[in-house]
Amino acid sequence: MTVGILALSMALIPAQAKTKVPKTKKNVDLSANPLANVASRQPDKELFDKSMVALKKGRYDVARLDLQTLLNTYPNSEFQMRAKLAVGDSWFKEGGTAALTQAEAEYKDFITFFPQAPEAAEAQMKVADIYFMQMEKPDRDFNNAVRAEQEYRAMIDQFPDSSLVPRAKQKLRETQEVLAEREFLIGSYYASRENPAGAIARLQTVADTYPLFSKSDQLWLTIGDAYAGEARSVQLAKGLPGAIRERLQQVYLDKASAAYSRVITRYPMAPRVEDARDRLVAMNRPVPEPTQEAIAESDAEERSRQPMRFTDKTLGMIKHGPTVVEAAHVGDPTMTPAKRTIAPSVTKENQTIFAAAVKATQPGTPAEEAAAPKPTGVNEPPRSDQPQTPLQFENVPGGGNSGTGISASIVSAPNAAPAPAKAEEDPNAVVKATKTTETTLPAAEAPAAAPEQVNDIKPGSVPAQNTANEANAKGKAKKPKLDQSDESSSKKKKKKGLSKLNPF
Repeated sequence: MTVGILALSMALIPAQAKTKVPKTKKNVDLSANPLANVASRQPDKELFDKSMVALKKGRYDVARLDLQTLLNTYPNSEFQMRAKLAVGDSWFKEGGTAALTQAEAEYKDFITFFPQAPEAAEAQMKVADIYFMQMEKPDRDFNNAVRAEQEYRAMIDQFPDSSLVPRAKQKLRETQEVLAEREFLIGSYYASRENPAGAIARLQTVADTYPLFSKSDQLWLTIGDAYAGEARSVQLAKGLPGAIRERLQQVYLDKASAAYSRVITRYPMAPRVEDARDRLVAMNRPVPEPTQEAIAESDAEERSRQPMRFTDKTLGMIKHGPTVVEAAHVGDPTMTPAKRTIAPSVTKENQTIFAAAVKATQPGTPAEEAAAPKPTGVNEPPRSDQPQTPLQFENVPGGGNSGTGISASIVSAPNAAPAPAKAEEDPNAVVKATKTTETTLPAAEAPAAAPEQVNDIKPGSVPAQNTANEANAKGKAKKPKLDQSDESSSKKKKKKGLSKLNPF
């Protein structure tokens, strides 16, 4: 049995040897790329691979040591650029204030040494992300937000063809949302403290610089309310002439109306647009109609925002950075520095408006002549800037010799001699212009004689009242004693014996 198995195995071995295909050696040109299809054991590549493994495992010190050895030992290595960028990545992944500061310096060096490399855009993007990660809430320190805005703008300007530009624009929108929220909170505080100059300065800065702000409709409403408050202050000012008061009030109401109209024309799909309409109607001002382009733009912005959920509000109180879920995801962010408006400039503008109003109301000025109000009509109420003209009497033809040359006679007066009517006068007129005439009035009737007084008391008699007084004077009559049996008295008899225990 064993011999048969050996014979069978010996017979199969030559058959398999005949079917085996011999290996052929390929002719490869190693001069073009010495690392192609070759398991290279070069020391610079060994150091780079070792550092990448350490970086993935979180051993950042070991990774930086290997990368720094590669940079210092092999200055002409093809891994120089990648090793320089990896050093910055090791500091970036380690985190912390000191590590992120060192990462920023490494990324800046990389951009300086390799400005044309595709990785330069990535380095600049990570520099901006460093400041974005350290941003505070809107009511805290805003320096990191300002630096993040600057770095994202630099990335978009320097590398417009990079594939990271869309992400940089979105990060820039979120950063500007935080900066706009900060200015809006300060302006709202000034408005609550009745400081219109400070409120208008802060809010106007946001309106001019960050049009994609999620609360732009409320922003413009607050600006309009501030100008309306200025108009009310002018109206309540004491000692201000009526003409100046009305001109100042008109200027501030025009500014408030323009702010309310801005909400309707620029943000027609915003939540507070109906409030702007109501304010314009209350002011008796025309309500503008938005264009189709404005409606489409506002609708796209509102749809791109994420609503603030309960979890977002809860996490916003716990986490370090701000909540930017309401930031827009469409539209181009602002690429220019903020157009800041300061409170002294608003105060100076108010002084200029007041001076112009005073100058315009002075008589003889061109502005006064051009904008002079028309006199009121017969049935119109008088204006404060142009009172109703006083009544004036015109000279009537054929007047008398008096100073005004006016005389009149009452046609319906009794016993009055009618004046001779002239041919040109109207015989049906009630009051006619005539010369001075003397009219004799009827004599006044004398009053009737008063009746004689009748005295019922005869002379020599004394009234009964006087007789009683005389009797009382001679002797006083005794008064009868009062019956005090039914009246209560505070005097009580003292109780004796066991009667003292009885309280009744």
